[in-house]
Amino acid sequence: MISAFPHFGDRRHSKKTFQRDHKIMSTERILIIEDDPTIREVLEMLLQARGFQTVSAGSGELGLKRIEEKDPDLVLLDLTLPGMDGLEVCRRIRELPGKAKLPVIMLTARSEESDVVVGLEMGAVDYVTKPFNNQMLIARIRAQLRRTKELETAALPEKILLAENENEPEPEEELLSCHGVTLNLTQRTADFNEMPLELTFTEFELLAIFIRRPGRVWSRTDIAFKLRGDDYLSMDRSIDVQVANLRKKLGEAGKFIETVRGVGYRWKY
Repeated sequence: MISAFPHFGDRRHSKKTFQRDHKIMSTERILIIEDDPTIREVLEMLLQARGFQTVSAGSGELGLKRIEEKDPDLVLLDLTLPGMDGLEVCRRIRELPGKAKLPVIMLTARSEESDVVVGLEMGAVDYVTKPFNNQMLIARIRAQLRRTKELETAALPEKILLAENENEPEPEEELLSCHGVTLNLTQRTADFNEMPLELTFTEFELLAIFIRRPGRVWSRTDIAFKLRGDDYLSMDRSIDVQVANLRKKLGEAGKFIETVRGVGYRWKY
């Protein structure tokens, strides 16, 4: 289904089109889980031309095996895989030891938006619809890899500090609370009326944005920028999907996230 890549419809010229830039060689490894061999090959050439190492798998089962064997830095996951579909693969990735935060970007057709919602709930960090712009795909991959590095770097000083100060008193925990919803920013836990909430990383950050500034109206662009900084790009429906997921997980407290028609969202003051 090479039509998913409109710029490269003629495979005879593919290798000339994707010329490797030796100035941007990377040690980062991308796993492509895609059953269509044509799309898989084009993705491999595209990523390798941008300096990435690639590993590929034609099925979900093989993809999970490749994750354990090759330890990729990011996964591109097609949702419509035969046998074990992409949603199940995403769920199983999150269950693998040490892979809870492995970035997964879903590749999906526009008609599969209901599956996108489920995929984001299962821990995928982003999605790209087919057909997609190649530069946009590369930009989103780099944004997720950069974000992962930033999170790892931010956590490192804390680990060193804890190791050096094991005998010192525990620091005071930083809490946010409104309408019975409480976030512990130190332990990264959330609860509503003392009942724990199971939130993904992005859902936790989104809820913190709202509760820090109750009453403030946030546009989708504002929220995307807060979540991803300069790498927010155009997130399509991602913000709406994340807000919908968060409302569902908040249960009764979901009513405090109000939609401001034509603008965005706010946390009821």
